Amino acid sequence: MPSLIVEPLTQRFIMDRDDRKRNKNIGKNFMCRLQCMFSHSSSSESRLSLEDTQQWSQSLERLLESKYGLATFRNFLKSEYSDENIEFWLTCEDYKKIKSSFRMSSRAKKIYEQFIKAESPKEINIDYHTREQIKRNVKSPTLHCFDDAQKIVYGLMERDSYPRFLRSDIYRTLLENLTADATKG
Repeated sequence: MPSLIVEPLTQRFIMDRDDRKRNKNIGKNFMCRLQCMFSHSSSSESRLSLEDTQQWSQSLERLLESKYGLATFRNFLKSEYSDENIEFWLTCEDYKKIKSSFRMSSRAKKIYEQFIKAESPKEINIDYHTREQIKRNVKSPTLHCFDDAQKIVYGLMERDSYPRFLRSDIYRTLLENLTADATKG
């Protein structure tokens, strides 16, 4: 009878050890993919650093300001099938840079169809009042017609997605690997 008790505990220990190895490899592979994505860059942020990665935990704003942070956060959200908020937020940031009124009008309609309209492919979670206001605003769009929805989505990410990201295996493993690399020299 005692062998029945020891067997599951031993099996669980082996599985835990295997999970740690797998997570370590995931972190290393992810670091490598991130650095390959941005290897053509000539900026001072051309390598993923421990300091930069640690700063991501200070605020969502810090995370989104970092090209590696943004890429990591997007991958995390995609892995959870909840990337519509970051995609909407980034789309709005690009929308605000539009100069042409014709282009602004067509882009506003696309954003509405993709993110705002009920049952749209990447429908974001906003209240009815905001959705209806945007529906009216899109008829004669301005640079600020999505601002209210963008603020709501940012708040949702800040309160929900961002804390989950900081607790995620992706982020924790990335930090562990960068810490280990830093101590090796």
